[in-house]
Amino acid sequence: MDSRSNHLMGIRPNIRQSLLHDDMSTEERFQNQTLRPIIKFQNTLLIEVYKNYIRKHKGAFYNLSMEKRLDHIEKSIQKDIKFRNSLKGIVIGQFTLEEYQTYILNSSALNKRMMNMVIERLKDQVLLLESEVLV
Repeated sequence: MDSRSNHLMGIRPNIRQSLLHDDMSTEERFQNQTLRPIIKFQNTLLIEVYKNYIRKHKGAFYNLSMEKRLDHIEKSIQKDIKFRNSLKGIVIGQFTLEEYQTYILNSSALNKRMMNMVIERLKDQVLLLESEVLV
């Protein structure tokens, strides 16, 4: 592994080894070995990026009920291609060269897993998206 890869691997949070087992698919293994630690590592940035997305859309998010906010998170990431690509870049930019080579073999399925994980992480932390005015 090169120096960049060693540094990237060194700053990632560890995940429980129980999430890895011999009979899992390549995509599931990539999800648990690579995507989970990166998304966890990038969590603070992902929250701030989504707060900025809310601000750029005139803060309408804050007028929604909690149920509609959760729906908004999902729909905004699914429908806004530029925003989704930005989120993917935040994750992909943390790949090692070896991980990127694995990723490009099945990027479509891995992108879907990646975005589902980001959506769920944002939904789980929806209270952190509150307007600074309300805090």
